[in-house]
Amino acid sequence: MDTILIIGSVWPEPNSSAAGVRMLQLINIFLAQNWKITFASSAKDSNHMTDLESLGINKVNITLNDSSFDDFITKLQPNTVLFDRFMIEEQFGWRVSKHQPNALKILNTEDLHCIRKVRQQAFKEKKEFTITALKSNDITKREIASIYRCDISLIISDYEINILEQHFGIKKKSLFYIPFLFDPITTKTKNNWLDYKERNHFITIGNFRHEPNWDSVLYLQHILWPLIKKQLPEAELHIYGAYPPPKATQLHNTKQGFLVKGWTKDAMHVMKKAKVCLAPLRFGAGIKGKLAEAMLCGTPTVTTSIGAEGMTNKPSDWNGFIKNNDIEFANASVQLYNKQNIWQEAQQRGTEIINTRFKKEKYENQLIQCIIDLQSNLEEHRFKNFIGAMLQHHTLRSTEFMSRWIEEKNK
Repeated sequence: MDTILIIGSVWPEPNSSAAGVRMLQLINIFLAQNWKITFASSAKDSNHMTDLESLGINKVNITLNDSSFDDFITKLQPNTVLFDRFMIEEQFGWRVSKHQPNALKILNTEDLHCIRKVRQQAFKEKKEFTITALKSNDITKREIASIYRCDISLIISDYEINILEQHFGIKKKSLFYIPFLFDPITTKTKNNWLDYKERNHFITIGNFRHEPNWDSVLYLQHILWPLIKKQLPEAELHIYGAYPPPKATQLHNTKQGFLVKGWTKDAMHVMKKAKVCLAPLRFGAGIKGKLAEAMLCGTPTVTTSIGAEGMTNKPSDWNGFIKNNDIEFANASVQLYNKQNIWQEAQQRGTEIINTRFKKEKYENQLIQCIIDLQSNLEEHRFKNFIGAMLQHHTLRSTEFMSRWIEEKNK
């Protein structure tokens, strides 16, 4: 039986974030293979975390910058180690290489943090996002180095695959494209959806701790929702998301129909009742879970180019509208809300996106085969990754020596 160690930056919360959904999907793939899974994290337990132990997963609390991890992994002897985000690989990757050198190292990027951070900075400075700015950023250097140090990196967006290959010289064999994974939408699925006339109001959803989501709420509150509300005075916008801070709940305004609902235990339930989902994301990266979820619920959406990134190659194929201009976004939202025929056509396009781009069975099988192939040819695979080997060299392992220094300091 294969033994896989997942080191998480947080405990999985599928009802709070797309990252939590993604992690649980990966866990289910490994469970289906009857692999022995240990999930370790230094994070504190949370109210919304998945009960891992009920799934038969060994849950372990670990400590940052502490040699107790060395004893832990030496005893566990995993065949495979999956790092959830590059920061975790920086913290624990060198320890894994030292104490379990033959373990396959997988990096789950979630999304490319460097793209999200550089886009956010460009937005704040009112500049265009450029590859030059991306390459100049320190987080980019750290994240790309982490990708090189690992044997394979899971990438959720084909846009990000292209960036890594074309601008950072990372070979295809070191990258594995795996989007969100869903069962197909069938006629039976559609029959359980509420139809156009049974639905009411707009919805937006997203973890408030995620900067792109918080910015989109402010964008709606200050600019977009007043434009929409002016044309649809009876409409409401229902805003859901985990961990709403006081500054978010203070935006709740019944008179304006701007209703901050906060965390919901069942995001699909509230999404299915909404007529239109709004996601005016002005920066970010990866694939947006809220938009995939809307399609699964038959709920058309209005978003931006960044919101739709990695989910469609043509704006005309989107399950609603892709608009980057304030007025155009508001008008498209009203049109989608008011016109039943346009709404129904958009809903159908969403079904096609789910059924063509997010095939669960296809990518599950490919991932398992990739892991098996790498495990059987790991030495040869690593021999071809000279840059990765170079970054493992002791003179370049600043993360290791920083960690050692912190550990001694803590003593």
